[in-house]
Amino acid sequence: MISKFLLKLFGWKVSCTVPDYPKCIICVAPHTSNWDFVLGKLAYWSVGRDAGFLIKESWFFFPMNLLFKALGGIPVSRKRGSSLSEAIIEKFRAAKRLSIAITPEGTRSRVSDWRTGFLHIAYEANVPIILGAIDAATKNIYLDKTFTATGDIAADMARIKEYYRPFSGIKPENFTTE
Repeated sequence: MISKFLLKLFGWKVSCTVPDYPKCIICVAPHTSNWDFVLGKLAYWSVGRDAGFLIKESWFFFPMNLLFKALGGIPVSRKRGSSLSEAIIEKFRAAKRLSIAITPEGTRSRVSDWRTGFLHIAYEANVPIILGAIDAATKNIYLDKTFTATGDIAADMARIKEYYRPFSGIKPENFTTE
């Protein structure tokens, strides 16, 4: 498999111990570089799985829109009042199989207030969340924890941030769990 070969060539290892759920959200952090997308896609492919992903709509220009659409990209509008969460909940309800990767930081910059839409989606669509970590310090990518949203957004986010605390992004100064 070419994805395994490429990761190995650049010194990355993947540890995946979670089941291949028919429907799930993959929460990916730290997200500090555009390379996170490449590493995440290669890692998930290397374990024989595929997932769509959220990406800001400004990346959907020709010809990039063709590439991102083919790879499973879902454009995200930054405008207030958009109902992306509701649309994704409906996608999960209608699909027999659907996995979507989401970066809760919502940006490659350092942010304390992580986006919570993925928790709302997981809770309302009744799908598990796979916690996926890209640890640049050790060149390891982990898909090793399943998280179930409880509906208590603050408590869920606190537990998720606690999981990600030991990891370091490609640009470590751009990551915080505070």
